[in-house]
Amino acid sequence: MEIDSIRRRLRDVGAMQVHEQRVLRDWLQVRSHDQARRHPKDYFPKALHEALPEIDSELNGLARLISTHPTKDGSARLLVGLGDGQTVESVLLPRGGVCVSSQVGCAVGCQFCMTGRSGLIRQVTSGEIVAQVVLARTLRPVKKVVFMGMGEPAHNLNNVLDAIDLLGTEGNIAHKNLVFSTVGDPRVFERLPLGVVKPALALSLHSTKPDLRATLLPRAPRMTPAELVALGEQYARLTHYPVQYQWTLLEGINDGEDELDGIVDLLKGKYAVLNMIPYNTIPDLSFRRPSWERAQTIARALHQRGVLTKLRDSAGQDVDAGCGQLRARASTLSRRTIALQLTASL
Repeated sequence: MEIDSIRRRLRDVGAMQVHEQRVLRDWLQVRSHDQARRHPKDYFPKALHEALPEIDSELNGLARLISTHPTKDGSARLLVGLGDGQTVESVLLPRGGVCVSSQVGCAVGCQFCMTGRSGLIRQVTSGEIVAQVVLARTLRPVKKVVFMGMGEPAHNLNNVLDAIDLLGTEGNIAHKNLVFSTVGDPRVFERLPLGVVKPALALSLHSTKPDLRATLLPRAPRMTPAELVALGEQYARLTHYPVQYQWTLLEGINDGEDELDGIVDLLKGKYAVLNMIPYNTIPDLSFRRPSWERAQTIARALHQRGVLTKLRDSAGQDVDAGCGQLRARASTLSRRTIALQLTASL
């Protein structure tokens, strides 16, 4: 269900703009409509009042919690079921954040990512994206939303931007706390500056070498790291938010001195933060996670050379729940269950 179709559904039962805003705001901020109706000035038209239980049920059915996987750092990986039986992952982050998915699967095919191995299955609707935030808010307060879960937001641009607009206008989330993450796509730099809500931007860099980056991100747009940083800098200056450059640290691949020199050349003096995240190991892939001590040394060296670097650990590391791993395990279990059922019926 798209946000536009939710709005049409409300208008079809007599909602005016003020009523539409109230219903959406109550949904996003996890407030009861019964509580809202206690005040005479907030009464809804009769047809809307009568339709609200059904509408509430439809909205609540957009995303349901299948399982929760808490981690030692206060994060929690959530396996979320969608209305058609597909699943995505969301992550409750420390300090009031949630990471949401924008696609079921992903077409970029990043070599170190579990999600990309399944390919793109379908787009997540704008309503389903927002519903992941609502679901998170039933579990803990949320004041920041990052679009860094399953999928490439630039490949579902209209739905992601619609979700960002609603969260930034009715969801009580500061615009700089809505973080659009992408491998880089010209459409992103064209569209983001035009919105009423201008989110913060996170760009997946992973290497300063064009050929290596193209190998690691085989179906990302053919933009060189230098071109990507130049466009990011323009957006950072426009919005007055620093761009977050994402760097998955892979042992023996992008952790050498040549890459550190390249990072300094690209980012020193830029309105930027480098988020360095040691790889979340996937057992059957050849990539390896460097030691935490090695990662600390790299981050410290970059910081000393003038690049603001934050070393982060991937949420879910201690429960083997890197992005896409929960969904993959659930899909495997589901296939095994179906196979067992078929065997039993023979």
